[in-house]
Amino acid sequence: MGQDNLLVMEEIKKEFPGVVALNNVRFFLRAGEVHALLGENGAGKSTLIKVLTGVEHMDSGTVMMDGSVISIKSPLEAQKHGISTVYQEVNLCPHLSVAENIYVGREPLKFGRIDWKEIIQRAKELLKQFDLDIDVTKKLDNYSVAVQQMIAIARAVDVKAKILILDEPTSSLSNTEVDKLFRIMRMLKKQGMGIVFVTHFLEQVYEITDRITVLRNGEYVGTYDTDKLPRVELIGKMIGKEYEELADVSRSAVQAGTGEEYLRLEDAGSADIAHISLQFKKGEVTGFSGLLGSGRSEIARLLFGADKKTSGKTFIKGREVHIADPLDAIRNDIAFCSENRKKEGIIGDLTIRENIIIALQAKRGLGKAIRYNEAQKIAEKFIEELAIKTPSTDQKIKNLSGGNQQKVLLARWLATNPELLILDEPTRGIDIGAKAEIQKIVTRLAKEGMSCVFISSEMEEMLRCCSKMYVLRDKEIVAELAGEEIKEARIMEHIAGKEVEA
Repeated sequence: MGQDNLLVMEEIKKEFPGVVALNNVRFFLRAGEVHALLGENGAGKSTLIKVLTGVEHMDSGTVMMDGSVISIKSPLEAQKHGISTVYQEVNLCPHLSVAENIYVGREPLKFGRIDWKEIIQRAKELLKQFDLDIDVTKKLDNYSVAVQQMIAIARAVDVKAKILILDEPTSSLSNTEVDKLFRIMRMLKKQGMGIVFVTHFLEQVYEITDRITVLRNGEYVGTYDTDKLPRVELIGKMIGKEYEELADVSRSAVQAGTGEEYLRLEDAGSADIAHISLQFKKGEVTGFSGLLGSGRSEIARLLFGADKKTSGKTFIKGREVHIADPLDAIRNDIAFCSENRKKEGIIGDLTIRENIIIALQAKRGLGKAIRYNEAQKIAEKFIEELAIKTPSTDQKIKNLSGGNQQKVLLARWLATNPELLILDEPTRGIDIGAKAEIQKIVTRLAKEGMSCVFISSEMEEMLRCCSKMYVLRDKEIVAELAGEEIKEARIMEHIAGKEVEA
């Protein structure tokens, strides 16, 4: 790995109204290395990337590539300098073909016309390098997120990028897909590309990266060799406090339900699942554990009426109810935080106050409008209770970090005073400090008597929070575990379909 810096960013400053996003931040990237950019949400990672890619303009500072000062005023200029970015939400055109996405804006010409035959041939040959044997004439949205990410990376390679920025690329990938992505990253590293890797999965940081730069509260903490920085120290640098403080949420915090049933499904089904029976008690945190596609989110959506129930019965407090849609669920004191925060959660151009009260307004009905003073009191209450970092209730939610956006969504549903709170991947894509805070909130709500459903792809998180666990495989419940039965090995055996000893 070359020791000369390919990229040098020094004294980078960027302010937004009421927020200092970056304060004298530094970042150095070498050719032929994978460099992790880490920090809590709100640490400044996204803003630094936006400055580097020309999406945002820095207020002051210096950016150098290959020893020369450069000025990047737009994403197109960044691309001309050899800087490409692949985001968590792939920023390609879903309605264009794979080949068109790779060569849009730089199509080869023949006799003054676009040479489609050449484009298709080139796209096929390019994707072979990435072990992708797909029909490049099909529209992009025919393929999975994982394949779309590979196509975005292939495009970056083909435009002769020197720097590849991967912003949370593994959030929606299976273990097999992550392995494939890492093989490609190692191949590109050998070719001399500098790769910036943004992730919240620490295991992946230690598996694939050479160095780590940590930001905290918009400031530079330091740059470290990955193999010389213990995980506990890394976490401490990211959150600015001792790791032991995060241990407040533990198995000892988990409690069994009161025994009083709140909701029961009997032999229920939807278009995606069938024959599901389960029960939720008050004061209980119930987990759904299983691989991606096992049916976890489908059950959550069925409970909330987001997916139509095609069979079976729903009982609340022993009485049969019909939940045809989410409004029915809200009126029956059920709340649901979807796994898709951006598409099904936040309303970016509304304020924090407006985002918090929207579900409560739906519950009350349009004839009982929530007045400004009441809305302000509700918002202020939850900003304080959930420690939401914001200058005011008038701040647009799109300007908050991911962790604080997630807390606003949690506040939205707590404002409806629910008896059953369904949280689908509530900590995905947020930092370790915010994760711990949300885990504490969930266990506190259960202690206060609320029934909670907690779905997470992170097993450790499930083990820490859940007092009962439904294990799913192929959209069926294959086990129900409680108390001391909730152990990682036991859960994994059920998921794998092995015989489990009593």
